[in-house]
Amino acid sequence: MNAKQTPFLSRLDAVAAETEALLDRLLAATPIDGETSRPARLIEAMRYASLGGGKRFRPFLVVESAALFNVPRQSALMTGAALECVHCYSLVHDDLPAMDNDALRRGQPTAHKKFDEATAILAGDGLLTLAFDILSRPQTHSDAAVRIELVTALARAAGLGGMVGGQMLDLAAEGRFAGTGPQRLGETDVRTLQAMKTGALLRFACQAGGILASATRSQREALERYGSAVGQAFQIADDLLDLEGDPTLVGKSTGKDAAAGKATMVGVLGVSSAKARLNRLVAEAEQALAPFGPAAAILIEGAKFVADRHA
Repeated sequence: MNAKQTPFLSRLDAVAAETEALLDRLLAATPIDGETSRPARLIEAMRYASLGGGKRFRPFLVVESAALFNVPRQSALMTGAALECVHCYSLVHDDLPAMDNDALRRGQPTAHKKFDEATAILAGDGLLTLAFDILSRPQTHSDAAVRIELVTALARAAGLGGMVGGQMLDLAAEGRFAGTGPQRLGETDVRTLQAMKTGALLRFACQAGGILASATRSQREALERYGSAVGQAFQIADDLLDLEGDPTLVGKSTGKDAAAGKATMVGVLGVSSAKARLNRLVAEAEQALAPFGPAAAILIEGAKFVADRHA
């Protein structure tokens, strides 16, 4: 083991490797029952957008929250793979010229640069749709009611009142629509925007373990509080990376938020206060998991990892 490889990083890497292998199988070129064919260029673009990169932190949260209840790992990995499909689709679409107009993602050309805009849009559409295909399968959970609950929760985290809605608020704050100008958002508005755009999928990742386990209300609420704190911390850390990060480590251009006039908590609070808020959120995440005792140690390390990351 590498001297720097902590138990947390070993667990994170293990989930990443298992998620990668599962996505590789799910995104095979051979059609499955109910499909006519899988167009070569489309499946290539979907694989390009979702394989070979990323820490797989969202699947990690699913797997480790499910592990609190001894949920079968295969169920958690299937749910994490579905969530990762949604996350990767969102990155493909966010990178498009009509959105953030990015040329690099994870140190590689973005999907529309590697292929073209039309293919990138369809690859994103394909990944989003595949996510719900995965959740609907008996391999995800034997109980159809649990699968329906997962589908509902992910749809709401990803859609109108979640990630997609948050992206709309973000674009509106930049003044991207005809007849509008940049908006100066206060702290409450920025928190709402970020809770939707970034936080919703991270909260789902934590809630999913409780859904898979049919956990009690109090257990689910604890995971939701943890997920909410981690989601806020993740976005503040991301905003700090854009401001202070090394593009060679981050894997994409930095300094774009300020240039685009994006609404961020760092912009509202200032760097020093944002870092203080980040530390408080990690403490909140740890406190939320207190009912689970030592079993939650890895998830607590996950919250610290979010705050300390450099890429």
